[in-house]
Amino acid sequence: MNMDQAEVSKFDALASTWWDPHGPFRTLHEINPLRVDFIANGCQGLRGKRILDVGTGGGLLAEAMARQGGIVTGIDLAADGIAAAQAHAQRSDLSIQYRIIAVEDLAAAEPQSYDVVTCMEMLEHVPDPAGIVAACSQLLKPGGEAFFATLNRHPKSYLLAILGAEYVLGLLPRGTHDYQKFIRPSELIAMTRKAHLQTLALKGMHYDPIRHQARLNDDVTVNYLMHTRKQHA
Repeated sequence: MNMDQAEVSKFDALASTWWDPHGPFRTLHEINPLRVDFIANGCQGLRGKRILDVGTGGGLLAEAMARQGGIVTGIDLAADGIAAAQAHAQRSDLSIQYRIIAVEDLAAAEPQSYDVVTCMEMLEHVPDPAGIVAACSQLLKPGGEAFFATLNRHPKSYLLAILGAEYVLGLLPRGTHDYQKFIRPSELIAMTRKAHLQTLALKGMHYDPIRHQARLNDDVTVNYLMHTRKQHA
């Protein structure tokens, strides 16, 4: 299975903190509106669209997309995170389907079933990111749209995302990221192209830890977002 058990266990251990806006996932809470806007604008709205959130964690992105009218399914292999997501969606009176299943297994069972697939801040945590990208493409209807977010393997990202965020500022738990697993934009573009996904947009995401604000720009040396579309056969 395309997973790192240590990574899954690490996120399971933090499951109870997913919805604490001042906890270990504070940064995700603060960049979430930007991520949702990038996705919604790219799709020209989410209402009525069947959406799959791969690596959904505690459901932060899934809930935000559901609130915009998306018909959302969230999948993850961290069972405690899925439990936290289900509990929060129930309390929020949101209808979201959550499943503990590998994206490759879902792709085999439900090919070409989704209008939109999102895979955000996950590719840098798995042994074979290209396999995840291929499965995301397989799940999309022809002309469907996939969105990815990850970290560039660049010296600046090591300084800011690991040394700065984890060790100096404590924005993330130490050990959250492994620099060697970061993915250059050129590498992700090659993965998506092989999976018959056309790149439509590539944007850097800058996070200001002092003001706790995020914005998009053209600097992809640290965090970046990619919007792709599945090519018709």
